[in-house]
Amino acid sequence: MKLIQTAIPDVVIIEPQVFSDERGWFMESFNEQRFHQGLIDLGLPAPRPFVQDNHSCSSKGVLRGLHFQTTPHAQGKLVRVINGSAFDVAVDIRPDSKTYGQHVSIELTAENQKMFWVPEGFAHGFVALEDDTHFLYKTTDYYAKACEGAIAWNDPELAIQWPKVDGSDGLLVNDKDREAKTFQNIRF
Repeated sequence: MKLIQTAIPDVVIIEPQVFSDERGWFMESFNEQRFHQGLIDLGLPAPRPFVQDNHSCSSKGVLRGLHFQTTPHAQGKLVRVINGSAFDVAVDIRPDSKTYGQHVSIELTAENQKMFWVPEGFAHGFVALEDDTHFLYKTTDYYAKACEGAIAWNDPELAIQWPKVDGSDGLLVNDKDREAKTFQNIRF
């Protein structure tokens, strides 16, 4: 497993080691010891244990986010796509951070098998680039409705360059995400 820091050093891309032959392929999708040691080797803290796994399936053009949970139920997320592809985004919402309000993104696909570590203190969202995109993520805390929040996905201050999704009539966004507040109007 190879861990690569992004422009926001706390957010990490993980490239698993994939063993392929004429039968297909095999990879270790998660190994806590290697994951923690990889983060420590980068000078980052190991996260709290993962306590919940989530799985979503989205049609092409579905945008989910930018979601977060505040303390005491802030969530770190280890995300990956097992079918289809997604453009994935993490936004730093830690007020004391040097990268507060900045974001990083990555394309996660079933083919590239990359994972994205989004630690606590970040908002997270993605857009499905293909039909039947299956998105899996481990979280470091349980879902807590009282602590959930959302930032407007199209906030001009964040200036996220969401990709155009070929063959779709535009992004499909639910009412909750469409009505989310701008970054400037949320207190962290």
